[in-house]
Amino acid sequence: MPTRKINGFHLDKMLRNGLANLRQHEAEINDLNVFPVADGDTGTNLYLTLENGLHHAKRTAEAGAYLKTLSEGMLLGARGNSGVILSQFFRGFAQELSRASWLGPGEWRSGLIRAYRTAYSAVVQPVEGTILTVVREGIEHIRGQITRNTSVESLLSMYIAEMRRTLAFTPQLLPVLRESGVVDSGALGFIVIVEGMLKYLYGEFLSGTETPRVSASGAAPQPELDLDLFNETSVFEDGYCLEFILQLMQGPKYDQRFRVSSYIEDLKLFGNSIVVAQDGKRVKVHIHTMHPAKVISASQEYGEFLTFKLDNMQIQHNEQIVKKQEPKAHKALSVISVVNGSGVAELFKTLGSDCVIDGGATMNTSSQEFLDAFSQISADRIVILPNHPNIVLAAQQAVTLSGRNDITVIPSSSIAEGYFALAMDIPYNEDTDARVAAMRSGLEDVATLSETAASRDYSYHEIRCRKGEEIALVNGEIVCVGSDPVRTVLEGLSHVPGIEEKETCVIFRGEGIGEQMQTELCEAIAEAYPSLEAELIDGGQKIYHFIIGIV
Repeated sequence: MPTRKINGFHLDKMLRNGLANLRQHEAEINDLNVFPVADGDTGTNLYLTLENGLHHAKRTAEAGAYLKTLSEGMLLGARGNSGVILSQFFRGFAQELSRASWLGPGEWRSGLIRAYRTAYSAVVQPVEGTILTVVREGIEHIRGQITRNTSVESLLSMYIAEMRRTLAFTPQLLPVLRESGVVDSGALGFIVIVEGMLKYLYGEFLSGTETPRVSASGAAPQPELDLDLFNETSVFEDGYCLEFILQLMQGPKYDQRFRVSSYIEDLKLFGNSIVVAQDGKRVKVHIHTMHPAKVISASQEYGEFLTFKLDNMQIQHNEQIVKKQEPKAHKALSVISVVNGSGVAELFKTLGSDCVIDGGATMNTSSQEFLDAFSQISADRIVILPNHPNIVLAAQQAVTLSGRNDITVIPSSSIAEGYFALAMDIPYNEDTDARVAAMRSGLEDVATLSETAASRDYSYHEIRCRKGEEIALVNGEIVCVGSDPVRTVLEGLSHVPGIEEKETCVIFRGEGIGEQMQTELCEAIAEAYPSLEAELIDGGQKIYHFIIGIV
């Protein structure tokens, strides 16, 4: 029997089926990454983003209420450009349908239109031939065919068919897809999700998502606390970690003048490590406090709690589940950096980065991780160095969610760029604007050469390589292919613009690369480019044998 209306419970089951379908195709979507570098994780980013949304979602019959909590979780858990775009799509869908009890054909049509428009607006320079094009044309081509008698099955079937048609055309819009003989991976991932949703309506129930990869906060599950480590003789010094979602309310007993900035100032009276992120009429709050009752009282002036979590941090301290950090001195400016590799992490700390986030092998950091980092820093101003192009959107989304205007994202696209940005900082300069400008200037003339083994066959323009061959990339573009890492780096350097006039390079040695190869490389560079002074760092980064910043 055709389905005419979908409530919140149905949506949850449909989306979980969509997640299971995505899991089955995750590797396939990852493999569509056109670059032959083993950090193509579009399918994984989409999976983790949707998974976090479903963990956060509150199952309820009201479709609008369900979508609201789903969207909140996806925004916080968004990873990579594809994950951010997916979270913004569902944000628009939830905003359009915030008051809907159920979704009929008209609601689906309006929601899908608002969804793609919101996703477009979240990208500074939208690129056609990607997931954005597919979700836009999918609904625009069928909106006139949707009537009040259209079943949800028919609507989603038409939507998928049009998206599949557009997906097949994406190689014509993006030459790199055409020459590689693939379609856009993010777009395929989205279609797979919707296909899983449709399968549920047709009675095909998929499994395989029972074991979550991350918790609802985007972090690995924590072990249970040993409550015996806190008793009547314990010294209580660390206070409470308080997290909640506050629903802003209407009515005479509630203050309607809620402002994130003034609310934060109120909370500062009761604690620290404060993060406040507003999304519409709901506010996510994190605070460390000795007086949770005062925080509760101040918050209930504006609304009521949807979720509430209170942890005794003294227990965490005693059990050493969470390492107690000494209170950090308040700073005029603090820096958050995303890195990979123990050597790189230690270097960035030495250079003055107050918070170093491990982005993992694929530099895959969620918006929630940035929000958590904000809460650990006491500073008038914060600078974020993402150090990878796939993290910039997640960092910017975290800033938006925080509601703060004292955080600047400097879009460094490699650890080499981040290194030179930090090197330009003058920590003792009281003018924070000048310090931010100096770090931005540190990126201007940096060329980044990265060398690794190709993870797949590749062909684009004049470049062709086979899986396992060595490749060198300059500023993210493949410039040469070889059989030996050292010789490939040398040839890659010849493609760096103005290499003969460059004076300095910093070489980050990757995991598994021995000192003999490092010495061989340095000797070869010194012979080929006598004026280029090299600094060697045992970075320990994964995937890339060498990452070299040249100025």
